Amino acid sequence: MTNAERVSKFLTDAKVFFFLTANGDRPKGRPFGFQMLDDDTVYFGTGTFKKVYAELQANPEVEVLALCGEEFLRYDGKVKFVQSDELLAKVRAAMPDMMAIYDQNGWEMALFCLENGHAELHTMMGTKEEFDV
Repeated sequence: MTNAERVSKFLTDAKVFFFLTANGDRPKGRPFGFQMLDDDTVYFGTGTFKKVYAELQANPEVEVLALCGEEFLRYDGKVKFVQSDELLAKVRAAMPDMMAIYDQNGWEMALFCLENGHAELHTMMGTKEEFDV
């Protein structure tokens, strides 16, 4: 299993994970539920009309935090936005109801991955493992 596959599996198993950004000098966290593994890269998406999109544009350094059972994952890196009709088609297939809402409202989905990603697996007793993604 590749490191990207390990991160994707952990996020899938966790079901909900938190994206940590900055809004100016204030930290922000919000729940996400969508991620997709494609070509050994973990992709995320958000609406271009959302505040988180503006935060990612202004400061692309982020951390993803997920809890699953007795372990938690920290996955950080720099956001890289990706324009890909092929990837967007896969998102549409994975989330047809959500994408229908986006289409009805004229909203755009921004897809992104994390460059120079680094993951840490932890238990409540400390770091279990670290690896680059």
